[in-house]
Amino acid sequence: MSKQNIKTSGFSLAKGKELIGDDYFDVKTIDNFTIAIVCDGVGSADEGAEAARRVTNYLMSNFKNRPKTWSIEKSINTFIKSINSILYKESMLNYERPELITTLTLVLIEGDRLYGANVGDSRVYLLRNGKLSQLSKDHAMEEEGYEGVLTKAIGIDADVEPYYFENIVNKKDKILLCSDGLYTVLDEETIKGCMSHGSHHIVKKASKLTDDNLPDDTTAIIIDILDIDQVEKLKQQELIIPQSLSKGMEIDGYKLEKSLIQNNRTWLCSKRGQKYVLKFAPVEALDDPAILDLYVKEAWNSNRLKAGFFPKAVIPKNRTYRYYVMKMVEGVNLKEYLKKRKLSVDDTVNLAKTLLKMSQYLLKFDLVHGDIKPENIMVSERDGKHIFKVIDFGSMTELYSTTSKAGTPSYLAPERFIGESICESTEIFSIGVTLYEALTQKFPYGEIEPFQKPSFKKVIPIDKYNKNVPQWLSSVIYRAIEKESEQRYKNYSEMMFELSNPNKVKPYFDKKASLIERQPILFYKILFTISFIINIILVVLLLR
Repeated sequence: MSKQNIKTSGFSLAKGKELIGDDYFDVKTIDNFTIAIVCDGVGSADEGAEAARRVTNYLMSNFKNRPKTWSIEKSINTFIKSINSILYKESMLNYERPELITTLTLVLIEGDRLYGANVGDSRVYLLRNGKLSQLSKDHAMEEEGYEGVLTKAIGIDADVEPYYFENIVNKKDKILLCSDGLYTVLDEETIKGCMSHGSHHIVKKASKLTDDNLPDDTTAIIIDILDIDQVEKLKQQELIIPQSLSKGMEIDGYKLEKSLIQNNRTWLCSKRGQKYVLKFAPVEALDDPAILDLYVKEAWNSNRLKAGFFPKAVIPKNRTYRYYVMKMVEGVNLKEYLKKRKLSVDDTVNLAKTLLKMSQYLLKFDLVHGDIKPENIMVSERDGKHIFKVIDFGSMTELYSTTSKAGTPSYLAPERFIGESICESTEIFSIGVTLYEALTQKFPYGEIEPFQKPSFKKVIPIDKYNKNVPQWLSSVIYRAIEKESEQRYKNYSEMMFELSNPNKVKPYFDKKASLIERQPILFYKILFTISFIINIILVVLLLR
């Protein structure tokens, strides 16, 4: 569950006037899941507080590094049994009796699934549509006179069988993990009323009801489900990833007709007389969760990004294979187009505005395209005009990502080669290189091969290759491909403004350019003035 889809809070108070209690808790969002843990160290044991701390930290550390091939259920049971064994053996070695003893309740949320387990009497509640339900199971005696005596706890026996449970979570659900110090003071109606205010409020409510003299350590973690992580939900679907695909195969009613890419994972197909493009998950996704994750994000982006500069795409609800469907875009990619002719000035301005509008649209989703280049731009005609569509949902990545490998060397801003984050300015550089190439059929800094250490030297003027390009448009492109990021446009809106207002574009020159290159009129004025002064001096000397 991503941080954008979830809100968490945790709070704990010691009993009575104590400063430190035996409870311990932690809650974290790690990659694509959220995990919360509450441990209540058994007060009658000398090392209860130490046990609570160690169990929490041990489980957090192990879940952060859990084997990707393990199911969550296997991970929960294995890790709990492992720390139980460690604490029990250590107690028997050092005390000859169980002393490192604690209760445990744990919840892990991934996509729309909640996984949980508990040992002891710390609880998990779910609040949904005004109804409060206990998901955990108390391991405590109910006989009169023995109420609250634990029948299970971490560290009390050589082996332990946690109570394990799973549920679907919905948007607006609230989940509470708490030690027995909370629910022995607050009834369920009060708990229900307090959950929307967070963990600090609910624990302080218990403290207030006991005149700030809690009979037991009291801890609460509250998790608010703001939205469901659709990427994780898609990833958890049980779908076939075919190891091979061939012409004539029929998948969910789509007949494969032609492979469009060498890896045979993108196919032109037909269904009920209509043409479509199917993109399948890579074969490597069968064994590599990271590759599966990237593909699912790509499919999800293709499905949710609905705008005219992208081809229409959907994820069929009743598919049996892992693929997504795009409407076929007529035409050729811009790279192929440029092999025969340059783009006109009007078309280049239109292309620039399309790329900038696309980039501004992606900002709403905190995304950048990541690989803007002619190969990812389709050119088609409508009513005698060129129409541009941007493809490749697979390159899209989070704004300000520093780990993204998206992009093609010849179109990458210089700072991307040294690991700086991907942002509006670096995307503008890619747009600028694409526009330069569209008008000249050349690269401004030369073609850069993978693994090559690039050198960004002086850009060859556009008018050397294309005399039809107006000075104002050349200046816009030079500013977009400036190798020094501080000299480049910072935001898409800046570049869009100048494209839309040619009369307000100031001539742009390399800051290292000579005065005659930057301001020829001023240069000749200075030269004339100096020459005039020298001539006056010579006349004065001759008249003496």
